[in-house]
Amino acid sequence: MISRNLQQAAALVIMGAAALLAQSTSSTGTPVKSNSAPCAAASNACPHIFIRVQSATTNPSGLHGRLLIFIKQGHGDNEVDVDEFHPAATWVAAKEVTDLDPGQSVEVDADEIAFPRPFSAMQEGDYEAQAILDVGHSYNYSGRNPNDWISNVVPLAHWRAGSGAEPVLTLASLRPPDPRSVEAMDKARAEAKTDNAHEETLTSALLSSFWGRPTVLKAWVVLPPGYARHPGEHYPTAYWTHGFGGNLDYALQSGLRLYGRMAEGKMPPMIWVMLDESCAQGTHEFADSVNNGPWGAALTTEFIPYLEKKYRMDGKASGRLLNGHSSGGWATLQLEVNYPRVFGGTWSTSPDPSDFHDFTGTDLYASRANVYRKPDGTATPIMREDGRVMATFEQFAKLEAVLGAYGGQVSSFDWVFSPKSDDGAPMPMFNRGTGVVNPLVVAYWHDHYDLAHLVATRWTTNGHAWQGRFHLFVGTADTFYLDGAAHKFEAVLTRLQAEPHFTYIPGRTHFNLYRVGDDREGLFDQIGAEMYAVARPGTDWKKAGNQGNIPTHY
Repeated sequence: MISRNLQQAAALVIMGAAALLAQSTSSTGTPVKSNSAPCAAASNACPHIFIRVQSATTNPSGLHGRLLIFIKQGHGDNEVDVDEFHPAATWVAAKEVTDLDPGQSVEVDADEIAFPRPFSAMQEGDYEAQAILDVGHSYNYSGRNPNDWISNVVPLAHWRAGSGAEPVLTLASLRPPDPRSVEAMDKARAEAKTDNAHEETLTSALLSSFWGRPTVLKAWVVLPPGYARHPGEHYPTAYWTHGFGGNLDYALQSGLRLYGRMAEGKMPPMIWVMLDESCAQGTHEFADSVNNGPWGAALTTEFIPYLEKKYRMDGKASGRLLNGHSSGGWATLQLEVNYPRVFGGTWSTSPDPSDFHDFTGTDLYASRANVYRKPDGTATPIMREDGRVMATFEQFAKLEAVLGAYGGQVSSFDWVFSPKSDDGAPMPMFNRGTGVVNPLVVAYWHDHYDLAHLVATRWTTNGHAWQGRFHLFVGTADTFYLDGAAHKFEAVLTRLQAEPHFTYIPGRTHFNLYRVGDDREGLFDQIGAEMYAVARPGTDWKKAGNQGNIPTHY
């Protein structure tokens, strides 16, 4: 799930977003513009609301992308955007735009593709609005980017949807870079010197063949302090990957913090390969997929051998360890499941569902399964904070569908897990309008990506390799309810006598799991020490590290 401080999340296939939400048409099926009072609720008798967006005369020609309109109550804000912890607070409408020229305008039917309801259902009040042209169709993954065109925030005082002149929003400038992000990356690149961090890319023959164009694997390789001073030493290597919303820049910043912990003597000296698993479809999670391509095979047969020739890595399973959080947690679990002879153990934190009997609260295998509704008809929650439900699965999925056809968390699951449909797009696991689960798609998910099922069915062949290798940490108050699936996966491993090491940290959420006392990332110290004990059994890493005498053979 999301581990990117909740930044909100071309289009290969539009997922029928108009069918998700109520919409109104005339008797001929043509939307009707209206200046009448708004409807209290969406109905077929309610005329549609239109908002005009124009491109400034100084803009380039031929702008294209997904045009998003955000409206919320309030005034005086510099930006109007969605808030996933309050998903219904901001209204969003969308329209695909091509070849928008300077001075040209486009009418957006704010009832056709809209969240949380058609704009005609909006009550009178003081609002503010902003438009953005998502040029790269990346909003669902990374939020607003510097190449997106935006309008100023326009106040709508005492606004009644459909009454008076329609609002006009002008795309007049590129979205400025976030100064805090720029400062953080400038600092990270200044710290990334040749003796501690190296950016590595490799064009993958497997992935390039799959996509029909050059496709690269990317990572930052973080070396332990003293690496250059001890040219005869080899090191255990941890393969880390980020959660949903992360990227190569985030990988570098995370890697440098680990370098600092090693330099301070808090973690054992190891090489950390900070892998980037982001892609246009969301996160590929280094899974071999009929939609995303053979990312697992490319990592294990191309990238790792390339790195092991270049750096002094152990080059054996006991010295290749895995760590990742959220979607990265699931990625590292599945890499250990699918490549037990490549990796010697995983330390996965708050992973996405590993047992689909609990897919963030829904048993996908149940008769008439529905991800929007529990069997008793109540809404299925997907986010919580301090014991309170902050968002439902339905809100989460429908907002994502309006923001874009792909790149979001929910559609990312389809890209990784699903079979292809006849049109070449991934088959959706559930109906975006109703939440009804497609049992044929779930059967495919079960056979290929339900990790509990895969371990159980392959235990006779691989059980000896998996023994004691699954380490998992999750909070009992995980924001996305991911502790539920962890319990089910642990039960399967325990029944198989796999010696799982699962830790449920009381009260911790998705976003503070690593905190130990006042140290926001203190859990890394325990993870690093446990990894080192696997790679160097019986070695006191603090003593060996201080003496600069880390054994290479054991």
